[in-house]
Amino acid sequence: MTSLGELARLFLLLGTTAFGGPAAHIAMMEDEVVRRRNWLSREQFLDYVGAVNLIPGPNSTELAIHLGYLRAGWRGLLVAGACFILPAVLIVGSLAWAYTRYGSLPAASGLLYGVKPVVIAVVAQALWTLGRTAVRSRPRAAVGVAAIAAVAMGMHELAVLLAAGLATIVVGRVGRRLDIGAHAGWLIPVQVDTAIRATGGAVGAGAALATAAGAIATPFGLWPLFLVFLKIGAVLFGSGYVLLAFLQADLVDRLHWITQRQLLDAVAVGQVTPGPLFTTATFVGYIVGGPAGAAIATIAIFLPAFLYVAMSGAMIPRIRRSASAGAFLDGVNVASLALMGVVTWRLAEVALVDGLALAVAALAAVLLLRYRVNSAWLMLGGAIVGLIASGYRGPSV
Repeated sequence: MTSLGELARLFLLLGTTAFGGPAAHIAMMEDEVVRRRNWLSREQFLDYVGAVNLIPGPNSTELAIHLGYLRAGWRGLLVAGACFILPAVLIVGSLAWAYTRYGSLPAASGLLYGVKPVVIAVVAQALWTLGRTAVRSRPRAAVGVAAIAAVAMGMHELAVLLAAGLATIVVGRVGRRLDIGAHAGWLIPVQVDTAIRATGGAVGAGAALATAAGAIATPFGLWPLFLVFLKIGAVLFGSGYVLLAFLQADLVDRLHWITQRQLLDAVAVGQVTPGPLFTTATFVGYIVGGPAGAAIATIAIFLPAFLYVAMSGAMIPRIRRSASAGAFLDGVNVASLALMGVVTWRLAEVALVDGLALAVAALAAVLLLRYRVNSAWLMLGGAIVGLIASGYRGPSV
């Protein structure tokens, strides 16, 4: 067991310094709870990563909630999740206040310029260490390759995860039946393609149903605001771009509570601040309803994450004890790392733009791998370098 105070300190630190999106957040958590504190093994950590990818909501926040529950039960669940979210909520809320008062956002290009190369190094380190644990056979390696290819072709992330898990079960059974064991990797692409076709329709239907669920126009009020963000938190899978699509459909097109410009500014704030991107809800809530609206929107969008983890947390060790369910989770784990790899590659294309950015990434990698410098300090160092290099001059429109 871990004290609530230690959990609070760790996740407040992570919530304050975890820039770069879910992949970076997960990498920082792996560094803290596996490498530094030995709270759980890499295999156990991967199981939780795979599990949060299979439920709606903010993956890194749900992982923090899982880790809190694992170390300190129900109270740990609440403390870890709340402390990971709180710093971002306070920062975003302060920016929302400034935005409504002055009508502009602080310049953030320099901050991102320095932070993004560090994110690349942090995530690459996590992919390397977790990958050596997850990819221990040719079939699992084939799962990863097939998952990367499927995502690159535009397949829905959830369909890829489910297909990878199902394919791993099938190949494992066929391999045992034919006694081909680790050499059954050639079956994976065929099984992944078949499983994607089977799951893709269900995922598409679920997304359509979720979109239709809020199709009734409603005047602004705190209760309708709560319901809108509760729906989003309960059904949203995928990246920040999916969140943008939900907010556009509900708040701009249907309800007309905010403008297109306000939505883009809200998403920009979520991206340049640490912690979960879902705190975009805090910004939007403040714009439309002041401090009360910010609180209501934040609680509503994160509440499903706590409920999902509370319902599923005790099931993960049981899943691992089942041969078929464990094989499914193995496939999901590898596919989850593949998704992280694709996100990291895309981020690297826009982050490593010149020699200084490359140098920052290389130095961060050396400090992380050779000297095991805490990734939180690396993030702060990258932010300082970026601000200095950009000649930061203060707020601008």
